[in-house]
This record gives sequence, C-alpha cells and structure tokens, in this order.
Amino acid sequence: MELLDKIEEYWTGRAEGYSQVNQGELATEQREKWKKNLMSHLKGKKPEETKVLDIGTGPGFFAIILAEAGYQVTAVDYTEEMLKEAKQNAGKLAGKIHWQQMDAQNLTFASETFDVVVSRNLTWNLEKPEKAYGEWIRVLKKGGILLNYDANWYHHLFDQEKRRAYEEDRARVEELQLSDHYTCTDIDAMEEIAREVPLSRIARPTWDKQVLGQFSPNQMLVEEEVWKEVWSEEEKANYQSTPMFLIIVEK
Repeated sequence: MELLDKIEEYWTGRAEGYSQVNQGELATEQREKWKKNLMSHLKGKKPEETKVLDIGTGPGFFAIILAEAGYQVTAVDYTEEMLKEAKQNAGKLAGKIHWQQMDAQNLTFASETFDVVVSRNLTWNLEKPEKAYGEWIRVLKKGGILLNYDANWYHHLFDQEKRRAYEEDRARVEELQLSDHYTCTDIDAMEEIAREVPLSRIARPTWDKQVLGQFSPNQMLVEEEVWKEVWSEEEKANYQSTPMFLIIVEK
C-alpha cells in the first residue's frame, strides 16, 4: 500500500474519534482561545472580503471558527470521512463553507486565489511537505498570509532525549489521571506512518524556515510558544515534550 493510502486509511478510521475532540474544543474555552489567536493575525482584513483556505480541515475546527467570524472559507481534506464529520460539526454554517476533497500536496486551485491559508497539525503528516509548502504559497495572493500551526510530532521515535521527555509526558498524564492523547488512539498504526513520513526525523521549525525561505517571502516569523496561548491544561500535560509552534508567512 502506498504511503498516502495508508495515511488516508488511518485518518478514515480516526474520523469519528477526532471529530469528538473537535466537538470538545468547540464546546469549551478552546474555541475562544483559538479564535483570539487567529484573529490577532488577521487584523486589517475585512472578513466578508477575505478568502481563507483551511488545508487539512479534519473535522472542521478552523473552518467553523472562521466562517462564524464572517470569512469566505474553503476547507479541504484528503479524507472523505473527515469532511463528512466537518459538515456535521458545522451545522447551520456548513452551507457557508466550500468543502472539497483534495490532496494538500497537489492543490487544484488557481495561483493567487486566497488571502489567507491556515493549517493545524498537518505538515508533519505529509509525504512531500516541501511540495505542499510550495503549493500553499502558490495559491496565496501577494500580500497574503500563511498561518501554519504544528509541532515535532513523533520525533521521539528517532531521538533518545525526546523519547525520555515523551515517557515523562505519559507518566505525568497517568499521575494526573488525565486522558492520554497518544495511547487512546491506534498508536501502532500511527507510529508506523510516522516512521515513514520525513518530518518525524527532522528538527522543526528550523526546517520549515529553510524551506519557506526558498519562496522569497515578504516576511516570515515563528512563534515557538503559541502553545501557551491555545492549548488546554490537558494538552499541556500530554504534549510538554512537543510544544506547538506557529509559522507566519507573508507572501
């Protein structure tokens, strides 16, 4: 089975469970935390005039928040089941969002179509992340903004120090009697995929800055402590060894 097919099969199986995670975010203070962070980077853009592309929308968390705020949202995901969950989660907003099944590494949109491109926890899971970045920049208008939230997910499979920190996370979660966000999934299947995708082995966001720099951005910033603003206490306990970063690129 090709790697992309393995990834699709895994996330098809995870769609319902991952959707429940998104539903929890939408029903708690996480919704406002993420909305506040997203809006802080979109100042000066009138929602009704701003076209946003949410890549790897999953169960639709970003798409829902942004559509609710009045933005013109297009949401894509490679997995059909994820899009089904996303539409259900969006409820009355579903009709305001343009949903498409699409590969993040091979976008079919025309160049310079969107004012904003957003993504969360996707890049690490791609077979060809450098190609994906090229596509994301291509579909951005000049002056457009890319907001990519990600982390060094599964780097502990290749780094002994990270492995020790990962094990400390698991012990902490058990001690605090919290839900373990790793072991509550099909961890064997996910680790098999993580060993095949390239970014599990690479220290980030250093790699991302190097790759995105090749596209001659007008401006590029990295916020390495964005996790402090958007994660719940449970997420902080689960993922202390893999802090989320935000890459901001202006084309």
